Amino acid sequence: MSEIKLVRIYDHVQPQGYRILVDRLWPRGMSKVKASLARWSKEIGPSNDLRKWFNHDDAKFPQFKQKYIAELDSNPAIGEFLQLVKEQLQKQNVLFLYGAKDRTHNQAVVLRDYVSQKLGLM
Repeated sequence: MSEIKLVRIYDHVQPQGYRILVDRLWPRGMSKVKASLARWSKEIGPSNDLRKWFNHDDAKFPQFKQKYIAELDSNPAIGEFLQLVKEQLQKQNVLFLYGAKDRTHNQAVVLRDYVSQKLGLM
């Protein structure tokens, strides 16, 4: 069974799968060739205001999660994104790539859980 995996784009070891960058901003110092993306879904990332407010502050993560989920619920691009992930999961793992240093308090974690719930994977 294929699954959604979270991968820090800067990690030296990169698993195989359909590679989607889920950050709104391009990762600093990463070339497009090295990133080897299937897709950059910047419209799915948190809004600039929310991203700046959160500022990778662990104490704000519970509030960030709620606010980001509200953004996803009202995001016109979410339906197409869910369909893409669903189709790719039938063939291979889907990798949500992100640039944050913190592996447990970032938008990719929230997005994976959100998508998994919407697709009935949880």
